[in-house]
Amino acid sequence: MNRVTIYTDGACSGNPGPGGWAAIIINADHRQEISGSDSHTTNNRMEMQGALRALEALTTPSRVELFTDSRYLQRGMSEWIHTWKKNGWKRRSGKRLLPVKNEDLWRRLDALAEIHQITFHWVEGHNRNFENERCDELAQQAINAFK
Repeated sequence: MNRVTIYTDGACSGNPGPGGWAAIIINADHRQEISGSDSHTTNNRMEMQGALRALEALTTPSRVELFTDSRYLQRGMSEWIHTWKKNGWKRRSGKRLLPVKNEDLWRRLDALAEIHQITFHWVEGHNRNFENERCDELAQQAINAFK
């Protein structure tokens, strides 16, 4: 199985506001940088878009090590999603079940997790991790398209 390393980031100018996402895909000796933007979004959606777009760019099922500085994305895919699915895509808030925020993106990520073997790793942002810092630069550049 193909082994791939992915770094992702998302950012927003205002939350909500214009947002950007970025990813770096590293496969053996090949490295690809991708990024994009949205005119009105949230930081969490941009974090998720970075991961989604990178995973969608893979052309064959792969074993993926995905690095993100978003605990929301990392914990969502590693821990919370199993309970959300069991509860019909609902999250617990006290004694009530409420719709999962960003369900559309979680469902897409979940479908990609059926194709690829993905391990989501959290990395501290703005902490001299070269690939994470580069993703942050690319996401910021994507936001600037709206300024």
